[in-house]
Amino acid sequence: MTLSTTGPGVLTAPELYGRREAIVAVESLVGRLRAGRGGVLALVAQPGLGRTALVEYARAICAPLPSVQLAAPAALPQEGPLLVCVDDAHRWHPAARAALLADLRRLPAERPVAVLLTHTEHGCGARELRDLMPLRLGPLDDSAAAALLDRLTRGSADPVVGAWLIREAAGTPRLLTAFVAALTPDQLAGRTPLPDPLPGAEPLLDDFTTPLADLPPDTRTLLLLAAAAGEHEAEGAGADLSLVLRAAAVGEGEAEGGPGGFAAAEVAGVVVRVGGRVHFGHPLLRRAVLHRGPLARRRAAHAWLAAVCGDRFSRLVQLACAAGEYDARLAEALAAAAAAASAPRPHAERSAALARAAALTVDTRLRTDRLADAAEAARLAGDPVRARALLARTAAVPAHGGVHRVRGLLSLGDGPAADAREDLLAAAALLPPAPARHALIGAAEAAWAMGDAAAYREAMARVPACADDPSLEAYRAGMCAVLAGRIAEGHALLRRCLDALPGTADPAGLLRCGAAALVVGEVDTACGAGARALAAVRAHGPEVLLPRALEHLAYGELRAGRHTTARAHALEGLRAAHRIGQPNVAACLHAVLALAASVEGDAEACAGHAAAAAEGAGPHGLNQAATLAAWAVARSDLAAGRPGDAAARLAPLVTPGPRRGHFAVRMLAVPCFVEAAVQAGRTAEARKATEEFTRWTEATADRLAPAQLARCQALLAPPQQTAASYENALAHHDRSPGEFERARTQLLFGQWLRRRRRTREARGPLRDALVGFERCGARAWADRSRGELRAAGKAVAGEPGAGVLSALTPQQQRIARHVAEGATNREVAERLSVSHRTVDHHLRNVFAALGVRSRVELSRLLGGDGGLPDRDEEIAAHL
Repeated sequence: MTLSTTGPGVLTAPELYGRREAIVAVESLVGRLRAGRGGVLALVAQPGLGRTALVEYARAICAPLPSVQLAAPAALPQEGPLLVCVDDAHRWHPAARAALLADLRRLPAERPVAVLLTHTEHGCGARELRDLMPLRLGPLDDSAAAALLDRLTRGSADPVVGAWLIREAAGTPRLLTAFVAALTPDQLAGRTPLPDPLPGAEPLLDDFTTPLADLPPDTRTLLLLAAAAGEHEAEGAGADLSLVLRAAAVGEGEAEGGPGGFAAAEVAGVVVRVGGRVHFGHPLLRRAVLHRGPLARRRAAHAWLAAVCGDRFSRLVQLACAAGEYDARLAEALAAAAAAASAPRPHAERSAALARAAALTVDTRLRTDRLADAAEAARLAGDPVRARALLARTAAVPAHGGVHRVRGLLSLGDGPAADAREDLLAAAALLPPAPARHALIGAAEAAWAMGDAAAYREAMARVPACADDPSLEAYRAGMCAVLAGRIAEGHALLRRCLDALPGTADPAGLLRCGAAALVVGEVDTACGAGARALAAVRAHGPEVLLPRALEHLAYGELRAGRHTTARAHALEGLRAAHRIGQPNVAACLHAVLALAASVEGDAEACAGHAAAAAEGAGPHGLNQAATLAAWAVARSDLAAGRPGDAAARLAPLVTPGPRRGHFAVRMLAVPCFVEAAVQAGRTAEARKATEEFTRWTEATADRLAPAQLARCQALLAPPQQTAASYENALAHHDRSPGEFERARTQLLFGQWLRRRRRTREARGPLRDALVGFERCGARAWADRSRGELRAAGKAVAGEPGAGVLSALTPQQQRIARHVAEGATNREVAERLSVSHRTVDHHLRNVFAALGVRSRVELSRLLGGDGGLPDRDEEIAAHL
């Protein structure tokens, strides 16, 4: 034992990532020591997770108190405070470790000795720590691993390389550090392909194999076979127990005890058997088992598995793993089996098989073809990190259509839309007709996300006529016609696409039909197509379409006025987008959630989701998501009685100019803009927008548009025609869905009647508006309706302060409510469409009538607080 007294500057605390809980525990232990008390903290973790780094951190922050690093049994000093660190206690002799733990349990609480002990999570001695209630360290999350990688590489790692290193490190900081140290600067920067497998893992994998040393030979054989069997299984799926046992019988005779041969490994925590599958206790354990076996032994294990595999695909995978050199015939057979439509495999398995086939291929062009196909299969499986890593191995063949296509499709989910478009256009020029068609459709999708109608039309026009797919051809020709201004022709063609909807089962085709339905205004049909697409993806995949299917469905439900279900589907889609790695789709889903929140009246949620949408949309040029988010915030402003703010947000999006909004969203936001602009005194702009909305309404089948147009016309009508215009709007609402929009029309009608001093007539529409908003959960809009009802002299049951305000006029009640909520005089004047001086006059009378002297007193009075504030809490600004 060596005792080292540490002072300032002697030890430097290491920089730790993702270890907040452990740091707090270590700091608490040292804090008790400084206070003259003792304690024991046991840290348990798999190798490489940072146990030693935490010991170094503890010794650094303990200075200048003495600390000791204990590597073998030794007597401790009898005097003074002391930090005792026992790193890797599992390496001690069992008797010495038992004696140490016995000493720790007998340690008097009054003695100022703090003990920090670390141990591997499995293996000898792990169970002895149970009564010490050890703190277990888990793998780093991706954000912590990314921060560590950034420090290790000084920010020089290529994003694709960095994502793959983080993935392969499995949250293990020591392994990530080893990868970085073993790679060249060109490899880290993505200028040369990464080696496969990644170098540097050997020392850590040796540590993982420590629990295997004492296992019986038969058990180690079974573990090697289980690890080898995982080569053609999905990540985390485990190995087929019966397959492993059959392979063991072929190779070296029946494993002793049959399935019971795994018992010793289960006791050591190496594997777990569940439902006929064998799962390793940690992702790196499987790699460690393969690493421990000699090369010849590993190849033999794969050959034994190949001999007992029941299907040709799995047999070829195992033979490829057993192969030690290039094998053109085996590579061709494996690639053909992976692509076979007669026996389709999960996309993740196809990707792994195609990557194996590429590794056996000597021809550079053919190897690149197979790597591109493997990357596409990984993309379809919802694994963009693996897809990009596979593409990174193809750098030697720059002009390759398959590489461009997969890279472009990946950028559609996570990357600048303009980059996605360019890659997909390049792919279309290099690919045969069938895959080129799909690349061009992808380029059109990228242009749509950008809000570039001309680029969308250009890409779709380049798609060759789809004689083999009439629905796709109708969609292509219809969208081109609509964006060229031939609305009637385009809608007729798109309806042909919808005619094929009953017989469509392909998720991509269903999503295309849903988009066509939205363009022609058949919102219910779009929702039905979206629901069917979601069900198909959930049942059969591909996984990559799950976030997009949920986004399409949620947006359709928003258009249909089903805000609650839209929010539920959007939240599910957001989780899927983050899990699969599609931040572009996540930005669109945040915009959908912002729109739902703007209806429900949750201003904080609306602002948060809109900010998240804008944050994702800006760098990647996602004009549609940005436009939807701005519309959501503007509608929230309207709900809060801030029409000036709403008009300012929407004006650039709905009127001509360089900052124009997305071409497919502009008209949908016009009714909100007209309402805000009229209330803000921007009547000329409102008239111009209404004229364009009139032309759009004539061309669309959207059942809600005529009612919204009639409402816009009522807002702009002369006084003698306004009531009739509102009645006309409500008649249109009777023939269309959308309770929220109907309630908005009733609210505006009631407001107009009340301000014309027709208060009795106003109460009916305002009451109906309140009920409508309450039914669809639009809380802020319901509050506006209640305020208007109060101003119309109609008491609303159950509200605080209702009796107190009974002595005030309806207008005074409304002003009092707004002021009590914190609005300034100018804000109140804007909300009520009256002058600042009128608000000032009424507020003085309110103060006099209620016997209050400040806004604070008024707020407390109306909030139900019966007490009056102290003088020093009063606000000096009386009106």
